[in-house]
Amino acid sequence: MKIDRQQLEQAARRGLLHAEQVAPLWQFLEQGAPAGFRFAHVLYYLGGLIAIGAMTLFMTLGWQQYGGWALVGLGLLYALPALALAEGLQRRRLWVPSGILAALVICLTPLTVYGLQVALGWWDPDLDYRQYHRLIHGRWLSLELATLAVGALMLWRYRQPFLLLPLAATLWYMSMDLSLWLGGRDVANWEFRQWVSLWFGLLMVLLAFWVDIRNQSRRDFAFWLYLFGAITFWGGLCLLTDNGGGERLLFLLVNLLMIATGTLLARRVFVALGGLGLAWYLGWLAWEVFADSLLFPLALTAIGLAVMGLGILWQRHQQQLTERLQRQLPAALRALLARRE
Repeated sequence: MKIDRQQLEQAARRGLLHAEQVAPLWQFLEQGAPAGFRFAHVLYYLGGLIAIGAMTLFMTLGWQQYGGWALVGLGLLYALPALALAEGLQRRRLWVPSGILAALVICLTPLTVYGLQVALGWWDPDLDYRQYHRLIHGRWLSLELATLAVGALMLWRYRQPFLLLPLAATLWYMSMDLSLWLGGRDVANWEFRQWVSLWFGLLMVLLAFWVDIRNQSRRDFAFWLYLFGAITFWGGLCLLTDNGGGERLLFLLVNLLMIATGTLLARRVFVALGGLGLAWYLGWLAWEVFADSLLFPLALTAIGLAVMGLGILWQRHQQQLTERLQRQLPAALRALLARRE
């Protein structure tokens, strides 16, 4: 439902509101409403991502030849002015660019910590910073922990959802590096790494849900945690599922649960991944289990039509069914669903 100030003024003329209530009520609604996505925001994010990419994905070996202190100086040369600009923009209530600059500070942390360890002689000389984003290695954990610490500080200060992007990406990196650090380099530990990915992704999803429950504003702080957590969990689940019928059935049930969860929480990433998993399972049935069956396509069509009929039935009685279901949910979850509507 969209509300404008003219509607509030009309309500006041009809006696539904006092005239002096219109201005403070409109100010309250403006503060709580999410900001629209405008062309200026495109420029903010585009410029911020270019600057972040320059110091992360596209970092060359040129600066590394000058040693660790040069990298520390480079990191501080970018981070301190970015932090000062973020503070200035925060005071001017320009929330989006201030959050992007704070995210740049977070992304500069691993480079700065790497340079400091190189300068102090604590780093492996055969491992350079360019490999941070493409090589799984337990040595990166020190950079990731420092990044999470700085990210927590930036999030506490600026409280912008975009800050969760580098934090969620760092947690994703950590899940892979942690599996290698715990399991060693032996190829036989590949299954162990898949289990770490699955459980780490599940923990990230639970963290996102906790953030979602605690968040009382209309800004979506849990989005990036849900995204990276769901992908990490689902990727580990797919890799752990072999051709056994029992495991495939469990895989199907988990993906159906992801679709239901995504629908309940209005999180499309769960629905998308669950849909991919469902398609994968049906493909396995068609090409492996019922490869020569004439009835399988007909049965699958009947199931699809039945699901569509269930959708029509749900739409007809949506209000009553939704109210019944929500009465069974905890109060915190009901409040979360109300905010998501």
